[in-house]
Amino acid sequence: MWCLVKARILTNLPRVGQPVDVKQTAAGVAGRIRFELNRTLTGQGHEKFTSASQAIGPRPAAELARRLFNSGAVLGVHVFANIVTVDLVPGSRDSDLAQIASDLYQYWKPGMKPPTVEELMAQVAAPAAAAAPSADGSAPEPSAAEKLIPAHLLERSRNARKKAEAK
Repeated sequence: MWCLVKARILTNLPRVGQPVDVKQTAAGVAGRIRFELNRTLTGQGHEKFTSASQAIGPRPAAELARRLFNSGAVLGVHVFANIVTVDLVPGSRDSDLAQIASDLYQYWKPGMKPPTVEELMAQVAAPAAAAAPSADGSAPEPSAAEKLIPAHLLERSRNARKKAEAK
């Protein structure tokens, strides 16, 4: 089972994320451009950002605003559903901004190297090593997450992990 899951994860990595289709148009005001995306970012709500510090949280509109502000060419961002209006810094160029919007959901790009199985297992093994039994042989104090799991399921998980590590 683990080999099947591992193979599935590794073969799916290059296809993670999809580019957003972006159509750039003039907004009718000098220094302002508009992007029409093939996805809605805010539902039916409006979100306006005048600085990167206002773009807080994991919402798609906030993430796009942060990325646009990081380009250094943006004064303000307004997002309504799938329409993104960008106010540019005077004298700046808008050449890369459409690409920033297009890459919003692109989590995997050509040339990126997937982590090895050993690197992934090291991330999992580090918390497990911290939960090792104490010197007197008693079980360690369960974490807050472990307290939410029924004891019999937690024990089953620990036994399965020991069995997998023994192989």
